[in-house]
Amino acid sequence: MSIRERLSGNEAAATAMKQINPDVVAAFPITPSTEIPQYFSTFVSNGTVDTEFVAVESEHSAMSACIGAEAAGARAMTATSANGLSLMWEMIYIASSLRLPIVMSLVNRAVSGPLNIHNDHSDAMGVRDAGWIMLFSENNQEAYDNLLMAHRIAEHKDVLLPLMVCQDGFITSHSIENIELVEDEKVKEFVGKYKPEHYLLNSKEPMAVGPLDVQPYLFEHKYQQANAMRNAKKVIEEVSKDFEKMTGRKYSFFEEYKLDDAEIAIVCMNSTAGTTKYVVDALREKGVKAGLLKVRMFRPFPTEEIANALSHLKAVAVLDKSDSLNAAGGALFEDVTSAMYVNNKQVPMVSYVYGIGGRDTTSYDIEGVYNDLAEIVKTGKIDNPYRYFGVRRDK
Repeated sequence: MSIRERLSGNEAAATAMKQINPDVVAAFPITPSTEIPQYFSTFVSNGTVDTEFVAVESEHSAMSACIGAEAAGARAMTATSANGLSLMWEMIYIASSLRLPIVMSLVNRAVSGPLNIHNDHSDAMGVRDAGWIMLFSENNQEAYDNLLMAHRIAEHKDVLLPLMVCQDGFITSHSIENIELVEDEKVKEFVGKYKPEHYLLNSKEPMAVGPLDVQPYLFEHKYQQANAMRNAKKVIEEVSKDFEKMTGRKYSFFEEYKLDDAEIAIVCMNSTAGTTKYVVDALREKGVKAGLLKVRMFRPFPTEEIANALSHLKAVAVLDKSDSLNAAGGALFEDVTSAMYVNNKQVPMVSYVYGIGGRDTTSYDIEGVYNDLAEIVKTGKIDNPYRYFGVRRDK
């Protein structure tokens, strides 16, 4: 029987970490993720967990400590945001290249500069090709659930890649919502014990970690990483099915909200999906066949599945809460349009960059996007595929 609680997104993440009871947590405070290690440190101090908590001097050190712990054979976790993730950048790549299944809670926030502590997805998009599995969370429940599934996915023998669970800073991290927790013993059984095959403290198998990897080897090792990411799709699907059996909560690569008979649709991630669902419901009452595709699994990217899900639509808008600054739309837009092209699915598509630095995204903004899509369907024309909403501009 599940436990009903009221928790913020950060509390939900810390509670998941408590139930997982990792061997090591290394962290450095940064808004808005600070509360996660702060809450978790109380579990350490009162003996609720037997985790070794490492308070370090920087986020670079936090990831370095997690790498050392995981390489030694321990299960390691951390949490960070924005500039903290940027300071980890070197070690983010090292963690994935060494095939260390570290789990991190990433509370999404704008990356400086100028300094901004509010939500957008520029931190996650900055490391989208660093070799980490990336799961996005619409609300507190999903952030909690994704963390419970994370180790089962990352530690699978066919994967062995680090994984980050993303949620929107302040919007979910500090907002309190009703949530259903899984009982401690069930979590313990579901997650299981970490039993690495190769690790530094195994006296029977002397080994080196992170040696020089030059021309004869690096290409093959990177190819193995790419294969592991491809393998992760099947593992994520299997773990999600096991999670559904335990909780009744179903998770797929993405959520299709009233998409089956839709004519126009939005693709987005994280908390914006909640606002979009509200708008879809309101438009449906007016007879507008609007729908939503909410991406949960961003890495690996489900190209074929997304292309098939969108193929019947008359127009699609892809919303990016980060600008790639490439004059060609946001990162999610690039991935979705690439998926459509390589799978021979032709649907008119437009990119919208929005919400930078925590700029409010209202239902009126989202409805405006659907109105634009309706106009594209009516006229058959896209004057400019690279668009913004919610930004003030000079006349």
